[in-house]
Parts: sequence; C-alpha cells; structure tokens
Amino acid sequence: MQNHDILGTTKAISAKTIRLTRKQWTHITESHDYMAGNIEKVMQTVAEPDCLARGKMGAIIAIKHYPSTNITEKDCIVVYKETDKDGFIITAFLTSKPETIKAGSIILWQK
Repeated sequence: MQNHDILGTTKAISAKTIRLTRKQWTHITESHDYMAGNIEKVMQTVAEPDCLARGKMGAIIAIKHYPSTNITEKDCIVVYKETDKDGFIITAFLTSKPETIKAGSIILWQK
C-alpha cells in the first residue's frame, strides 16, 4: 500500500497503529453520506473509545458517545481489525442505539 492511500492513522487502546485508507473512507461515506466531515470522530473513537466489543471474524468494534455531531447526538461505531503489527479501519457509522451493537457482542473493554 502506498502512503498517499492512507488518509490518517491513530493509536488504538492496544497501542497498535490503526490506519484509515482512502478506499475505506470512500466506502464509509458512500454507504453513510452523513459520515463525510466526521473523519476526526472516527479516528478519536478508535483512540479514545468508551467501549470495545468483539466483532465478527476477529474485528474490534469501538464505540464512543458524542453529545453533538453533524446530525444530532449520536454514538460513533468504528469496526477495525488488528494484525500482528498494526491494524486498519473496516467501516464506521453513527447510531442512536449503541446498545443494539453491545447486546450482540462480547464487551472486551469499557471505560
């Protein structure tokens, strides 16, 4: 992967560097157009989550509450995967029902 394909990186709770690629950001914003302009919230959710849950196929789900977003008060959900040396963001979205994400998952870490 070339550097210009990486839009940003952040450190997860595990201290691994998690990257956001241009391809994944395009996927996120095409699936959830309201996410445009929320790249900082996505990165902050990985770095400073309120909760981490186990996702499918080894993914990690980071959840963080934001009293104010570009749409209303929401929780940011970021699904990412860690490898032996680093990690990458798979998808992200905003929700008003984070409990539905938590209910179907094993909580790995809570603030």
